[in-house]
Amino acid sequence: MVGLQSKRPSRLLCRRFVKFCLVGGSGVVVDMAVLHFLASPTECGWSVSLSKVCSAEAALLNNFIWNEVWTFRPAGGRAKLEGGIGRRCWRFHAICGSGIGLAVFLLHAFHGWLGINLYVANFAAIILVTLWNFGLNARLNWRVREA
Repeated sequence: MVGLQSKRPSRLLCRRFVKFCLVGGSGVVVDMAVLHFLASPTECGWSVSLSKVCSAEAALLNNFIWNEVWTFRPAGGRAKLEGGIGRRCWRFHAICGSGIGLAVFLLHAFHGWLGINLYVANFAAIILVTLWNFGLNARLNWRVREA
């Protein structure tokens, strides 16, 4: 029975990681749709920079909401998430915002310094930053405590 209990946390972590990645994929769709709507000359016609800032924020909020209600929702019982929703939203933005900076740094390091193909370097940066974002959010942001 000890073997089953020790596998449950890692199975839960893997399941949450898959959900986190699916949520991230939905964020890409939201980002692209909002960017198109705001920047398109036939729609809003905003500048690309302003449109991108707004589309990225829409994607971050989308991802936060889905991670809050689906990915990291405590499994039944009396478990509660630590801190308030506002604090978790702020932390999510801080973690993922720093993840964007980390992705830019890694892309520059892999491609510029190490000479790795741009797209391979970008893919590697995305994988590493996804692990960064998930790990920090799981550890620092969506901690579960027993009520």
